[in-house]
Amino acid sequence: MKYVLDSCVGFKTLLVEQDSDKAQRLCEDYQKNVHELLSPDVFAVEIAHAITRAERQGRISPAEGARLLTDMLNRLPAMHASLPLLPRAYHISSDARRGAYDCLYVALAEREGCELITSDDKLIRKLQPRFPFILPLASLP
Repeated sequence: MKYVLDSCVGFKTLLVEQDSDKAQRLCEDYQKNVHELLSPDVFAVEIAHAITRAERQGRISPAEGARLLTDMLNRLPAMHASLPLLPRAYHISSDARRGAYDCLYVALAEREGCELITSDDKLIRKLQPRFPFILPLASLP
Protein backbone atom coordinates (compact mmCIF):
# COMPACT_ATOMS: atom_id res chain seq x y z
CA MET A 1 0.00 0.00 0.00
CA LYS A 2 0.97 3.60 -0.55
CA TYR A 3 0.32 6.06 2.28
CA VAL A 4 1.03 9.71 2.98
CA LEU A 5 2.55 9.88 6.45
CA ASP A 6 1.64 12.89 8.58
CA SER A 7 4.45 14.33 10.70
CA CYS A 8 2.51 13.68 13.91
CA VAL A 9 2.63 9.96 13.06
CA GLY A 10 6.32 10.19 12.21
CA PHE A 11 6.98 11.83 15.58
CA LYS A 12 5.29 8.90 17.33
CA THR A 13 8.06 6.65 15.99
CA LEU A 14 10.59 8.71 17.94
CA LEU A 15 8.91 9.19 21.33
CA VAL A 16 6.50 6.84 23.04
CA GLU A 17 2.98 8.26 22.81
CA GLN A 18 -0.48 6.83 22.27
CA ASP A 19 -0.44 4.53 19.20
CA SER A 20 3.36 4.72 18.88
CA ASP A 21 3.35 0.96 18.37
CA LYS A 22 1.14 1.35 15.27
CA ALA A 23 3.31 4.16 13.89
CA GLN A 24 6.44 2.10 14.50
CA ARG A 25 4.93 -0.95 12.77
CA LEU A 26 3.94 1.18 9.77
CA CYS A 27 7.49 2.54 9.45
CA GLU A 28 9.07 -0.88 9.94
CA ASP A 29 6.86 -2.21 7.13
CA TYR A 30 8.06 0.71 4.98
CA GLN A 31 11.67 -0.23 5.65
CA LYS A 32 10.82 -3.82 4.60
CA ASN A 33 9.22 -2.49 1.38
CA VAL A 34 5.75 -3.67 2.46
CA HIS A 35 4.38 -0.10 2.17
CA GLU A 36 5.36 3.02 0.31
CA LEU A 37 5.39 6.10 2.54
CA LEU A 38 5.29 9.63 1.16
CA SER A 39 5.30 13.07 2.75
CA PRO A 40 5.63 16.66 1.62
CA ASP A 41 9.12 18.02 2.18
CA VAL A 42 7.96 20.03 5.22
CA PHE A 43 7.77 16.71 7.11
CA ALA A 44 11.36 16.91 8.40
CA VAL A 45 10.96 20.53 9.53
CA GLU A 46 7.73 19.70 11.36
CA ILE A 47 9.41 16.74 13.10
CA ALA A 48 12.37 18.94 14.11
CA HIS A 49 9.90 21.46 15.53
CA ALA A 50 8.15 18.71 17.54
CA ILE A 51 11.50 17.48 18.86
CA THR A 52 12.54 20.94 20.05
CA ARG A 53 9.09 21.41 21.62
CA ALA A 54 9.61 18.13 23.53
CA GLU A 55 12.96 19.52 24.72
CA ARG A 56 11.34 22.76 25.94
CA GLN A 57 8.68 20.73 27.76
CA GLY A 58 11.41 18.77 29.54
CA ARG A 59 10.33 15.47 27.97
CA ILE A 60 13.78 14.92 26.45
CA SER A 61 17.25 16.41 26.79
CA PRO A 62 18.94 18.37 23.99
CA ALA A 63 21.31 15.41 23.46
CA GLU A 64 18.32 13.08 23.07
CA GLY A 65 16.73 15.58 20.70
CA ALA A 66 19.83 15.65 18.51
CA ARG A 67 19.88 11.84 18.41
CA LEU A 68 16.18 11.68 17.54
CA LEU A 69 16.67 14.19 14.73
CA THR A 70 19.47 12.07 13.28
CA ASP A 71 17.33 8.93 13.60
CA MET A 72 14.48 10.64 11.75
CA LEU A 73 16.74 11.97 9.00
CA ASN A 74 18.05 8.44 8.41
CA ARG A 75 14.60 6.98 7.75
CA LEU A 76 12.50 9.62 6.04
CA PRO A 77 9.55 8.70 3.87
CA ALA A 78 9.83 9.61 0.19
CA MET A 79 9.80 13.41 0.11
CA HIS A 80 7.66 15.35 -2.38
CA ALA A 81 8.15 19.03 -3.13
CA SER A 82 5.65 21.28 -1.38
CA LEU A 83 5.54 24.06 -3.95
CA PRO A 84 3.59 22.10 -6.59
CA LEU A 85 1.13 21.05 -3.85
CA LEU A 86 0.71 24.56 -2.48
CA PRO A 87 -2.10 25.85 -4.75
CA ARG A 88 -4.32 22.87 -3.89
CA ALA A 89 -3.30 22.95 -0.22
CA TYR A 90 -4.15 26.65 -0.10
CA HIS A 91 -7.59 25.99 -1.58
CA ILE A 92 -8.29 23.21 0.94
CA SER A 93 -6.96 25.36 3.79
CA SER A 94 -9.06 28.35 2.78
CA ASP A 95 -12.26 26.31 2.36
CA ALA A 96 -11.82 24.23 5.52
CA ARG A 97 -10.26 26.94 7.71
CA ARG A 98 -7.41 24.55 8.49
CA GLY A 99 -3.65 25.17 8.53
CA ALA A 100 -1.84 25.12 5.20
CA TYR A 101 0.85 22.78 6.53
CA ASP A 102 -1.78 20.11 7.29
CA CYS A 103 -3.39 20.64 3.91
CA LEU A 104 -0.12 19.89 2.10
CA TYR A 105 -0.47 16.31 3.35
CA VAL A 106 -4.09 16.17 2.19
CA ALA A 107 -3.16 17.58 -1.22
CA LEU A 108 -0.37 15.03 -1.62
CA ALA A 109 -2.64 12.10 -0.73
CA GLU A 110 -5.29 13.43 -3.11
CA ARG A 111 -2.77 13.81 -5.94
CA GLU A 112 -1.23 10.38 -5.34
CA GLY A 113 -4.60 8.65 -4.93
CA CYS A 114 -3.70 7.11 -1.59
CA GLU A 115 -4.61 7.34 2.07
CA LEU A 116 -3.26 9.88 4.54
CA ILE A 117 -2.39 8.38 7.94
CA THR A 118 -2.67 10.91 10.77
CA SER A 119 -3.19 11.07 14.51
CA ASP A 120 -4.38 14.69 14.38
CA ASP A 121 -7.92 14.45 15.75
CA LYS A 122 -8.85 17.97 14.63
CA LEU A 123 -7.70 17.24 11.09
CA ILE A 124 -9.72 14.03 11.07
CA ARG A 125 -12.88 15.68 12.42
CA LYS A 126 -12.65 18.70 10.14
CA LEU A 127 -11.52 17.14 6.85
CA GLN A 128 -12.32 13.42 6.82
CA PRO A 129 -15.99 13.96 5.86
CA ARG A 130 -14.82 15.75 2.71
CA PHE A 131 -11.69 13.65 2.18
CA PRO A 132 -12.55 10.06 3.17
CA PHE A 133 -8.99 8.92 2.36
CA ILE A 134 -7.85 10.47 5.67
CA LEU A 135 -7.37 7.59 8.10
CA PRO A 136 -6.73 7.78 11.83
CA LEU A 137 -3.55 6.02 12.93
CA ALA A 138 -5.65 4.42 15.68
CA SER A 139 -7.70 2.57 13.02
CA LEU A 140 -4.67 0.61 11.84
CA PRO A 141 -4.22 -2.93 13.17
